[in-house]
Amino acid sequence: MEDYSSFARLVDAIRPWLNHLVIVGGWAHRLHRLHPLANALPYRPIRTLDADIAFAVNAPLAGDLRAALRNAGFNEELSREHTPPLTQYLLGDEDDGFYAEFLTPLQGDGLKRSGQPDDTVEKAGITAQKLRHIDLLLLAQWSVEIGPGIGVPVATNVNLLVPNPVSFIVQKLLIHKHRKPEKKKPQDVLYIHDTLELFGGSLDELRDLWHTQVRPAIPSKTATRVVMIATELFGKVTDPIRDAARIPQDRQLRPELLQALCKYGLEEVFGVGS
Repeated sequence: MEDYSSFARLVDAIRPWLNHLVIVGGWAHRLHRLHPLANALPYRPIRTLDADIAFAVNAPLAGDLRAALRNAGFNEELSREHTPPLTQYLLGDEDDGFYAEFLTPLQGDGLKRSGQPDDTVEKAGITAQKLRHIDLLLLAQWSVEIGPGIGVPVATNVNLLVPNPVSFIVQKLLIHKHRKPEKKKPQDVLYIHDTLELFGGSLDELRDLWHTQVRPAIPSKTATRVVMIATELFGKVTDPIRDAARIPQDRQLRPELLQALCKYGLEEVFGVGS
């Protein structure tokens, strides 16, 4: 059974701010399994040590989020290469390596008036990293409920905001070329495959979500680029696809089937190849 104890401590710590925070990254993928449209899958989700939490630049975050995390046992690890410093919030008394990071959309050219990188921001006492395409993950958010009854030992049941699966996939496609080839690219390929398999019975709903909510909210050039990247990435079996098929330890994946499923799923959702 999956251990959600560290994640539950994080959720209880940030509970007062949850209306303005979106769980993204690997933990969003795990939480997608709790959505009513999700299929029951016979394998475990991809494991991740970090919980990425995103918020809009203008989100009304008040109070002291940093103090709430510290009171819950999270310690700060700072990178002095950024101003404000890039920060990870580690659960200090745990040995599983769990930590949280905060993210917010990067706007403009990514530079301050001084010419220095504009890649972090401080809000409610915490420091968030500014990244491209995080705004996609804040579009048409979904909500999932967690609680002790499903094995997540939070104080009381609570609803969490997560990206819709279409935005989740689109963001993975747009950042693909910037990811590290030895690990992150194959992992993102697997995330796309598993998301399409998870919602394989609801491709009509995902197609509608793409055409009515996600695509209209992004520039037309970006939407065209999404289709091009999907076509190139899953047009044939490549090394990232082969590497992605080797990642899971609890199932056997053939690269050819992984590539075929993604190609078909993306054609259905985005109109790739049509």
